[in-house]
Amino acid sequence: MGDPDVLAAEPQRAGDAARGWEALVNEGYVGCGAPRALYDRFAGGTPAGWRLPGRTGRSADLPYFANAYTTPSGVEVVTANCLGCHASFLRGELVIGLGDASADFTMDVTPMIAAGAFLPADPAQKAELDKLLGRVKALAPHIRTRTVGANPADHIAAVLFAHRDRETLAWSDAPLIELPTEEPIPVDVPAWWLLKKKAAMFHTGAGRGDQARIMMTASVLCVDDVASARAVDAYFPDIRAFILTLEPPPFPAPIDATVAARGKVVFERRCSRCHGTYGEDGHYETRVVPLAKVGTDPLLAEHAGQFSAPFRTWFNGSFYGEVARLEPHDGYVAPPLDGVWATAPYFHNGSVPTLAALLDSSLRRARYVIGRGRDAYDLDAVGWQTWDADASPGIDPRWVYDASAPGYSNAGHTFGDTLSAEDRRALLEYLKGI
Repeated sequence: MGDPDVLAAEPQRAGDAARGWEALVNEGYVGCGAPRALYDRFAGGTPAGWRLPGRTGRSADLPYFANAYTTPSGVEVVTANCLGCHASFLRGELVIGLGDASADFTMDVTPMIAAGAFLPADPAQKAELDKLLGRVKALAPHIRTRTVGANPADHIAAVLFAHRDRETLAWSDAPLIELPTEEPIPVDVPAWWLLKKKAAMFHTGAGRGDQARIMMTASVLCVDDVASARAVDAYFPDIRAFILTLEPPPFPAPIDATVAARGKVVFERRCSRCHGTYGEDGHYETRVVPLAKVGTDPLLAEHAGQFSAPFRTWFNGSFYGEVARLEPHDGYVAPPLDGVWATAPYFHNGSVPTLAALLDSSLRRARYVIGRGRDAYDLDAVGWQTWDADASPGIDPRWVYDASAPGYSNAGHTFGDTLSAEDRRALLEYLKGI
């Protein structure tokens, strides 16, 4: 009999990676956006570093996180794409597939979109902007986070499920399911290149079955009928195929091979049962670690947001649930660690800014401000530089990570505390290179 904490892989649809890249950065799978004429009037030019090399067509001059496409009503719009959360700058370079830990969900963008709604003279353009505005108004009261960098993805999904008819996917201005009452639980966006190893998606292992169908749930924002959703789903196996080609960036500084070799021994003795092994003979199993063992913030694993019962029922009984399902567990998946050096901050809620603090809980601050920008990444501690928020009077509270807030705890995963300082240093050196 197998280990009950290990999740088995399930069959996946094949796809074409090259077609997947083109779909990812050109198609309108979100289903709505701002009229291109309005966008061009007010957005200004796109910095060269924000453009995707080699992208052609009407999207070529847009930022990496936006696509241009023409809606069924004939209006060209600029819409979000998946890279808004699944690409990020690291030491000055845009890394496709790196979860964005700097997005700002602390502010309500509704007034800005509402102001634009008065500008289009063309009725079709106004209708497209009004559609976008309606969705943003539905989301805005429920997805504001305490801290810049915290991602409310699970609350976004729950609110959008609540406003849709489960059978037809038709939008309802009034919620059809009682909306979440708790504040958004922060989640850290996992690196895409880990997907090739994982048998389940999301931090609680809740995403089971067909991964492409789960990914295309981004369309729940504005795709309003099953036929349109099927059209999007037709190319999402290609997008998944592209994601499976991604590899992590190499550590950008020398690694002490002798120290790292000792660290490998420590890792394989103390960490590999949950996180797998690496190298030519590496092996990884998608293992759920119970809350009582890992000790990290429990709220997400207690099935809040889209993982609470009404929203699981909606998903599993909808078009999205035909070949996929939400099936959360009472714990967190121990992720594969390929390219872990690049993926700070750590834990499912992004509460630990460096690997050094992950391995030594005494280094974790209760309230801190995280550094930003090219020079804020600490290659010695492996992660983002921070400073004590209480020693920085006048700091905007949106930039303060408070580990005492619900869902934001940085406690738990204290397995490194029992290591000697020498073993921790060796383990850190090894982790830089896997």
